[in-house]
Amino acid sequence: MVSRIVTVVLLSLLAITHAQLWLGAGSMDRVAELRAQINELHATNAQARKENERLSSEVTDLRDGQDSIQEKARSELGMVRPNEIYVQIMRR
Repeated sequence: MVSRIVTVVLLSLLAITHAQLWLGAGSMDRVAELRAQINELHATNAQARKENERLSSEVTDLRDGQDSIQEKARSELGMVRPNEIYVQIMRR
């Protein structure tokens, strides 16, 4: 009689453990979903890191070099140096 009770208790614990594994808060589906979210966030972070590096190098160029400042002034603001002729070619 005692061995049957022990068997029933152990089978019940096994069933509860399996139910938690497949249906509970830490289920395998939830773990797979969280891993997918982590991978997505890693990819987003990698893109943001590349953009930050690009912007950091641009800031360094603007701080250190006059050439990049002149390039920005020419391309974005249309500025020219004294005694320089600005020619714009329009494409159709």
